[in-house]
Amino acid sequence: MRRGLAPLFFNLSAFVAALAVAPYTAPLWRWLFPDLQRPLWDSRSWFALLAEHLALALGAALLAGLIGIGAGVLATRGAGQRLRPLFDALFALAQAVPPIAVIALALPLLGFGAAPTLLALVLYAVLPVLRAAIAGLEAVPPAVLDAARGTGMGRLRILAEVELPLALPVIGAGLRVALVLAIATTAVGAVAGAQCLGTPIVTGLANGNAAWVLQGAIFTAWLALIADRGLRWALAG
Repeated sequence: MRRGLAPLFFNLSAFVAALAVAPYTAPLWRWLFPDLQRPLWDSRSWFALLAEHLALALGAALLAGLIGIGAGVLATRGAGQRLRPLFDALFALAQAVPPIAVIALALPLLGFGAAPTLLALVLYAVLPVLRAAIAGLEAVPPAVLDAARGTGMGRLRILAEVELPLALPVIGAGLRVALVLAIATTAVGAVAGAQCLGTPIVTGLANGNAAWVLQGAIFTAWLALIADRGLRWALAG
């Protein structure tokens, strides 16, 4: 068994167990928040919220990966190198804008639900993928590229069979950051009506229920921690 798998498995098992027993913890939350009539979140299953949370985060990370890697490849090819400062500036600006602001601006065009949330998450997560892709591709030794050309390989084949595989560890680190950012930030999508682990947080804020806010925050942060450790473990191997 690879090092670090046991703590990761324990953490994941504890997370799933906590989700399963959450509906039965009303006495605990009544003790912690005696002034609230409904301190326990029971409006929707935690597992249903988790599934939709992960679907949004993984979808956003996938799109951010495709955009970031594509832009990184373009920015390291010939004339496309002139676009590198533009790409970096645009994606840095996109990450600088708070996701909640992107959601608010996108609502009139995309409506409520998952669409504005997905847009905000992609814009927020694409920058680390772009920078990782550029760093990984530029780190490929020129001698390796010369050897590949010497065997008669074309540009696309060299990119697919030589450059990207060698750059994969660095690109993988960027994808890990993007996914963790997406998982941690998906909670804000509840403002636009997207169902996720942030739904109890937003509903609790709207109703003055601090217990719901705390429950949603705990599970959101815990999930992001598991994702970060899990991807570190996967990329280390």
